[in-house]
Order: sequence, then structure tokens, then C-alpha cells
Amino acid sequence: MIVRDFNKIIEEERDRVVSDAEWSSVRMLLAGDGMGFSFHITFLNAGSEHVFEYKNHSESVYCMQGKGSITDLATGETHEIRPGVMYALNEHDRHVLRAEEELAMACVFNPPVTGKEVHRADGSYAAAEELAD
Repeated sequence: MIVRDFNKIIEEERDRVVSDAEWSSVRMLLAGDGMGFSFHITFLNAGSEHVFEYKNHSESVYCMQGKGSITDLATGETHEIRPGVMYALNEHDRHVLRAEEELAMACVFNPPVTGKEVHRADGSYAAAEELAD
């Protein structure tokens, strides 16, 4: 059984917290935990806009707090993001995520991230085999 405390991670396990100027992500589960997926709590700053395209991963996201929108760049369709809304990038969808208010999101990635990933210029993460030491 794996039990982790979000507050202890942000206080004591800073290697599980990834961030830049506009967002931060607390990696509660990573590939090394052997669950077959990773689980993150991610915060996006109010007023921020992000272009992502997870070419090597599928992602599902559940909004816990805040208000924003997501636009599918292939179709131009925009959906409201608010508490209780979930979206899944089932076709590695290139998208724009906008945070009108600070967003707090629960995110699941498959395959799981290792913790070494950073967003590349195209908004994707490298495949795990590209990160091998």
C-alpha cells in the first residue's frame, strides 16, 4: 500500500514538486511506484495560458477549484473548466488551457511520468525511453 500526504511532499520531498512561473505540479505517484499511471495535483496561476500536446502520454484531468477553459486546437471547440469538470486527452489532443482563476487540478498520466519530464517547446513530454540515463 502506498500512502502519501500532499503537505509532507511539498514540505519534505521537493524533488516531487515541478514548477515554472505559471504552474506547479505535486507528483503524488510516479512511474517508479509501479502503478501503471502517475497522479499529480497541479495548480495553474490565474491569468495563465498553456499550449500542451502530450504526444507520448494520455492524460485525464479533474478540476477541483477555479475557473478556466480548454480549447481543442484541431477543432477550435472550447469547453468551460470549473469544479466538477473532467476532460481526457484521448487522442493526444493539442490544446490551450486557460486559467481565469487559479485552477487546482487532479491529473492522471498513462504511461506514468518518471518525474524527470519538462515540457518541450511543442508542449509535450518526452517518451520515458528518451529520458533513460
